[in-house]
Amino acid sequence: MKEQVVNSLCRTTIFSCISVFFFLLLQPIAGKSVPKIVSFEKGFTQLFGGDSNLLRSHDDNTVHLHLNQYTGAGFRSSDLYNHGLFSARIKLPSEYTAGIVVAFYTSNGDVFEKTHDELDFEFLGNIKGKPWRFQTNLYGNGSTSRGREERYTLWFDPSKAYHRYTILWTSSKSCTFYIDEVPIREIIKSDEMGSDFPSKPMALYATIWDASNWATNGGKYKVNYKYAPFVTEMTDLVLHGCVSDPIQQLVSEDCVQMDKQLETIHYNNITPKQRGAMKRFRERYMYYSYCYDTLRYPVPPPECVIDPLLRQRLKETGRPKFDRRHRHSKKRNQVFSNTVYEIQDED
Repeated sequence: MKEQVVNSLCRTTIFSCISVFFFLLLQPIAGKSVPKIVSFEKGFTQLFGGDSNLLRSHDDNTVHLHLNQYTGAGFRSSDLYNHGLFSARIKLPSEYTAGIVVAFYTSNGDVFEKTHDELDFEFLGNIKGKPWRFQTNLYGNGSTSRGREERYTLWFDPSKAYHRYTILWTSSKSCTFYIDEVPIREIIKSDEMGSDFPSKPMALYATIWDASNWATNGGKYKVNYKYAPFVTEMTDLVLHGCVSDPIQQLVSEDCVQMDKQLETIHYNNITPKQRGAMKRFRERYMYYSYCYDTLRYPVPPPECVIDPLLRQRLKETGRPKFDRRHRHSKKRNQVFSNTVYEIQDED
């Protein structure tokens, strides 16, 4: 039944795929717990922003994060998880959003400052009329000097309606990023990656903040607070994994069983239809990948699988300019990567 739904809704191209992912997400698995929506009170804690910049709905299932000239806002899960599925339906700010970053990511940087792990969705604001851009990234054991960025445009306007964004991190050495039911990136750990692959328990974070110095066209366009407040909405948050102590890192039997479930859960087994949608997405909407950046990596990192068509297209578009910068946070308890590589987008 589930396969029939995906087939019927994703019959031809990525444009015909509508959001059935959440329907599939909540389908029961015999004898096993299933991913469920977690209220803010039950699963999360505020990081920064105060009551005026982080607003919760009456049913406690929706959070509005505001950015104004004084501060942004953010929250994190109350617990850290030893692998898991992390998901939310998100609606991004509208109109002029240059310089803004909305981040939805997992990290343990507040526990392991120099050896942190991280999996990122970062949505990069833009000038009005331009498509939203976003990037995904992976760090393991503090490997910020070996960024694994990919950058894309979206095939829809993310400010008009909610879309579900999901990070799936399993014990079988794989990480998959989803938008709705479409897998957009799959990372399979190779032995050569070693400790660069995330291995320690992580929490889920969500933030909105001012990144005028790099977010839009390498800092060319800044946040214009004439359009403030900038509001992103997050609802139907899902935390599905084994709660773990990041210091002891003892793997309980419950965690072993949860890891096994994550291996068998349906969206960890990407169907041929979904693989086709992922291939089309990457061919049409990915405009930067570290795997094809031969100036930065003359030999592609070991986890890269080179697609000849993508190699040719990305070569033709030219290599984005990179400038190594450091993110300095003035907000207490904000957790960001220590180092990012700036990608100079074209206008």
